[in-house]
Amino acid sequence: MADLIQAIRAMERNSVRLTIGGPADSQTGASRFGGVPDVPADFVWPVFETATFDDDEVKKRPLAFLAQFDCGALASHDKDSLLPHAGVLSFFYELGSQRWGFDPADAGCARVFWFPDTAALHPAEVPESLEVGYRLPSLGIAMAAESSLPGMEDFLAPIGNWDSSDAYYQALGTDADTLEDGNRSCLLGWPDTIQDNMTVECELVSRGVCMGGTRPIPQDALEEARRTSTEDWRLLFQLDTVEGDGFELMFGDCGRIYFYIRKEDLAARRFDRVWLILQCG
Repeated sequence: MADLIQAIRAMERNSVRLTIGGPADSQTGASRFGGVPDVPADFVWPVFETATFDDDEVKKRPLAFLAQFDCGALASHDKDSLLPHAGVLSFFYELGSQRWGFDPADAGCARVFWFPDTAALHPAEVPESLEVGYRLPSLGIAMAAESSLPGMEDFLAPIGNWDSSDAYYQALGTDADTLEDGNRSCLLGWPDTIQDNMTVECELVSRGVCMGGTRPIPQDALEEARRTSTEDWRLLFQLDTVEGDGFELMFGDCGRIYFYIRKEDLAARRFDRVWLILQCG
């Protein structure tokens, strides 16, 4: 048991806990949820071609603006200096369809932009075709550094030995029924997984494998993804249910969305290569 505890602790990662709510900072480039993003002059609002829950027509639809982060303000909380320490990092997602990310066709349903020069930013013009219900209210974001441990799904993914799940929970001094994540949004660290490990899914789907179809998944590709993906892919942003004055944004049934990025792409600031996963109960 001591070896297992040590193995879990060895995988501890730093993260930034986000508390969303209250008045937002309206200054250009300030961290905030919703509202209007601050963008450079040449910014083109991202779109995704899809039908929605309420409209069967497949057409290009503007992504909803979720949040932006002042990277300079993040610097003191980003203990491993994984994120840029200047500029603004902005997140978008198509809310009308809420794609799950298990299909390669979901590419583009979520986008992340890094704008290095805050001085060149100004409030964007929101597309008229973005439905009012997907124009999210502007709320503040408070940030705090914290550490996180891998969940059972991420800890066991590289070995694929799910028989060890009971031992994992015993090592943490709890069990699956009493372990309660609560509402948690964060940057970096380990995710609060609702279903299964997501890094294997990110690796396979980004390489063209549909995880939700009837075709069998190539076994060699699956085994390789299990061995390498928890190290190669990193959580960038986890967004939980957000509630405000008469407002609620929920993903599926009490779910979360997770923006993932390969470690090498994060280091190279290639935020156009993120992959989004939605999980819910």
